[in-house]
Amino acid sequence: MDPDWWRDAAIYELYVQSFADAGNDGFGDLAGVRQRLPYLADLGIDAIWFTPWYPSPLADAGYDVADYRAIAPRFGTLAEAEALISEAHAHGIKIIIDIVPNHCSDQHVWFQAALKTDPGSAERGRFWFRDHTNNWQSRFGGPAWTRVADGPDGEKQYYLHIFAPEQPDFNWSNQEVRVEFEDILRFWFDRGVDGVRIDTAGMLTKDPALPDLTPDIHPHPFVDRDDVHDVYRRWREIAEEYGGRLLIGEIWLADTARLARYARPDELHTVFNFPYLSCPWEAAGLRAVIDDTLALPAAPTWVLSNHDVDREVSRYGRADTSFDLDARDHSQHVDLELGTRRARAAALLTMALPGGVYIYQGEELGLWEVEDIPDDKRQDPIFHRTGGADPGRDGSRVPLPWSGIEPPFGFSSDSSPGQEPWLPQPKQWRDLTVEAQTGDPASMLELYRAALRIRKARLTGAGALTWLDSPRGVLAFDRQDGLRCMANLSVSPAELPANAEVVLASGPLSADGELPPDTTVWLAMS
Repeated sequence: MDPDWWRDAAIYELYVQSFADAGNDGFGDLAGVRQRLPYLADLGIDAIWFTPWYPSPLADAGYDVADYRAIAPRFGTLAEAEALISEAHAHGIKIIIDIVPNHCSDQHVWFQAALKTDPGSAERGRFWFRDHTNNWQSRFGGPAWTRVADGPDGEKQYYLHIFAPEQPDFNWSNQEVRVEFEDILRFWFDRGVDGVRIDTAGMLTKDPALPDLTPDIHPHPFVDRDDVHDVYRRWREIAEEYGGRLLIGEIWLADTARLARYARPDELHTVFNFPYLSCPWEAAGLRAVIDDTLALPAAPTWVLSNHDVDREVSRYGRADTSFDLDARDHSQHVDLELGTRRARAAALLTMALPGGVYIYQGEELGLWEVEDIPDDKRQDPIFHRTGGADPGRDGSRVPLPWSGIEPPFGFSSDSSPGQEPWLPQPKQWRDLTVEAQTGDPASMLELYRAALRIRKARLTGAGALTWLDSPRGVLAFDRQDGLRCMANLSVSPAELPANAEVVLASGPLSADGELPPDTTVWLAMS
């Protein structure tokens, strides 16, 4: 295995319960994924990143893990996962799985044991149990502390959960916790997994004094603490033992210098580029993020969407095209035609950049954020814990449309009209199914297939980009072998060079050879 395969890989984020349902119960499963592996191979990806596939009560869509060494029964079995890994490898696709080390499910055997013991016990020492609370707030709304029922000695304590109450935080100052997760890594590497994506990677360790949060507190008591790097140095040692295994960090930090520390040579291989994802559709801002990313001493990554953020077709169709994880705004009008045009242009811009690229399932179909899910159908704890003030993430997790003209659009093996997936699909998606888009050269799906094919042939292994002088609102740069990318984010057409051949364009070009607004083109320069 090439140990650096990940540096410019195209990695597909697969949200199992919304990908394909072979069991006809409205939930996606591993059997459905196995059936669709030829689709993913044809798309042209290099690896699949699976969101959590472990047993879970689903308090947070599987990020409340009850058993880190098993497969959720609704998805399949461990034997099926091992078969999937083998079959994916036969297609030339590597497998990356989610590891959730900050917290587990309240149904995890360790937490259940802690509830049955007295304060001060070894079992409670694996978590943050305290007699008194501080002012920390849950990322999902409400306090970050929940009081447990009477213990064996009649005392009541509180436990910490930075996310939902059903997700108690591990105490990473406890050596048992560290050894446990090292063993979990080995368990999955032994089964052929090629890498892990680490959920909330910057939040594992806490200040043991548990101080109140204040505006001027520094360092932060549970975000980006220096001692978290000790964890990843040890994980890197384990990854190196297996050769070519990848460690990816989910770290939301605005400070690029602090972010770069996670990708030092003896820690994680790479981290997600959230500043790029969050940046508005504006040339100067995007160039600044690109320059900042390329200046980091780490392999660059580029991502337009994931399971936690609004889909880019909707974001780019709003007046405010930026994204803030803590301030989702579904009150804005969405121009889907404009959003789709910009999403196509953003895709080509992104795939022309040096480094790895992440594609969230359905992105290649041009799906939009489903904002009108009925309240009684919503699953996300963010929506429920904020009383609907935050719409949550369900709208980006709606099951994929594969075929047909009525829901469930081939998502379930039994595609009888009226059968409902776990989240409702818009009827308007009939034009966005894989079946409808396949073979249509103007479709989003065929654009992605073509871009990934050309990218693999001409851009992987390439060096850094070279910026070119360009009009205001236009991004233009050269890559290797005379391939040039031009993205017009302005409101006026931009002139194309005369000595160029169009390799691929995100939309129709002007008859007079100009690049229309909200359009990206790849050119072969002679």
